[in-house]
Amino acid sequence: MAIRIKTKFHSSGQRSAATLASVVAVLAWKLAIESIKRMRKADYDIDIGRPYFDFVCEFLVFLAVCADRVAYRELDAADRIEFTTALAQNIARFVEENNIMLLGAAVPGESQRHFIDLFNRRAAEYAEFGLDENGPDFGFRRFFAACLRDVLPEKDKLWVVDQAMDIEAPEALKTLDKTLTGLFHPDTAHSQRRQDLRGSID
Repeated sequence: MAIRIKTKFHSSGQRSAATLASVVAVLAWKLAIESIKRMRKADYDIDIGRPYFDFVCEFLVFLAVCADRVAYRELDAADRIEFTTALAQNIARFVEENNIMLLGAAVPGESQRHFIDLFNRRAAEYAEFGLDENGPDFGFRRFFAACLRDVLPEKDKLWVVDQAMDIEAPEALKTLDKTLTGLFHPDTAHSQRRQDLRGSID
């Protein structure tokens, strides 16, 4: 299933870091839900409840940390803080608003607090690994896979590492990178799209 992504705004003018973060948060949510659907279709036992909730939260944290690393390269210190804070808060709100879908039952406010706590903890842990213009390094992707492995039943733990590193992470990051390029460098992204269209016509 193709995910429609927003890589530009209809009106001109500079956008705040928080506004850009709101676009990335929506995308991250769509990518996480698409991934878990794909995993369940591949016969991974991720039932509604804690496993489903934990999988989605780990996936969202991974994408948020990756987006933060890109923001570190593209924005000044103040804008990066604004971007990442807004991103985590927006995603946490999505998790809270959809807590019944994820958990089946939830205490109000608990899901939002859980995500923020998880993001802060994982951000420190992911900090040990590298991410550059070519994407996250092996250790970064391996840690992501390990986080997903920990929330799955025993029968799926062995297989999820390859699935996460070779399929889930690359698929999601391809879309995330395209969106971030369009948001941080709208003129470059627009020129590239025009070249792609011209090439397809020729």
